[in-house]
Amino acid sequence: MLGLYLKNPGELELKELPSLIFLKEDDVKIKLIYGGICGSDIGVYKGKLGHAKYPLVPGHELVGEIIEVGEKVPFTVGTRVVVTPNTFCDECENCLNGRKNICINKKSLGVNISGIFAEEIIISSKFVLPIPEILPSEKAVLIEPFAVIVHAFQKFNISKDTSICVIGCGTEGMFSIALANYIGAQVTAVDINEKKIEKVRNAFPGVKIARPQEVQKAAFNVVIEAAGARASAEQALNIIKPGGTIVYIGLAPEATFPVTQIVRNEITIKGSIIYSFPEDFEKCVEYLMDEDFDVKPIVSNIIPLRNFERAYADAISGQYGKILIDFKEKQNS
Repeated sequence: MLGLYLKNPGELELKELPSLIFLKEDDVKIKLIYGGICGSDIGVYKGKLGHAKYPLVPGHELVGEIIEVGEKVPFTVGTRVVVTPNTFCDECENCLNGRKNICINKKSLGVNISGIFAEEIIISSKFVLPIPEILPSEKAVLIEPFAVIVHAFQKFNISKDTSICVIGCGTEGMFSIALANYIGAQVTAVDINEKKIEKVRNAFPGVKIARPQEVQKAAFNVVIEAAGARASAEQALNIIKPGGTIVYIGLAPEATFPVTQIVRNEITIKGSIIYSFPEDFEKCVEYLMDEDFDVKPIVSNIIPLRNFERAYADAISGQYGKILIDFKEKQNS
């Protein structure tokens, strides 16, 4: 079977990989339909994730179809599915307390274990979620990255009167904007990239647009930091109202915070990492099934597997939204 192979940072190729034959009793074999390139995939490609292990098959976002099942799998061949790429042990303290997203034994597909950018993968059925037949695959492939935002939105209260600022208009920022806008909150999107700002302006006419220097102090009830940069992490504290909540989903290596300001204004600061599976995935399905929830602007392009170099180049450029790799196109050519 064909798949992408990352020998070392920057050394990515399309090659023939060993066929997957042996399934454990709880495993499923999945034929990929679409895969999505994520920021962490770019980090692995560039060698910027210290816990990444090489060589490996990259990638972790997918929608696919089950083509083979183990003896104790509750799903049937032909079922379309998505997967959580972050494993959990079900045994550590965090797992037993319902916090599998911070399992101390967690492994991540496409980072420290081989991922999913291949024509077929085998994975334990406990990491698999069937999706409704009427949900298009082009939307279903967004479930995993969208779940990051669905999880983050549980960290604060939001209503039509909530003023919310999203700093960073990449994929996760766009999901945040889309969801807050759908709920009816008063949304302001902030970025330094003019192309991303223009994308938000065209996609969500009711959302206010601002550059970092244009945002007033103490203006928002909620700030979502999705840029992962020191400057934006620090700015979040300057633009939050007293009693407000900041949720950090970006991974800035470090930042300096004014503790006195946090204490005197009773600012709530929360970190949010990945999601709860399958609950957050199931909530994503509910949103994506609603035609009024518009995620079309989040995907910039769908590129065939054979053109993987272009797909990665577009994703690395930072000038586009989500880039999808079309695996079925390769299978049918």
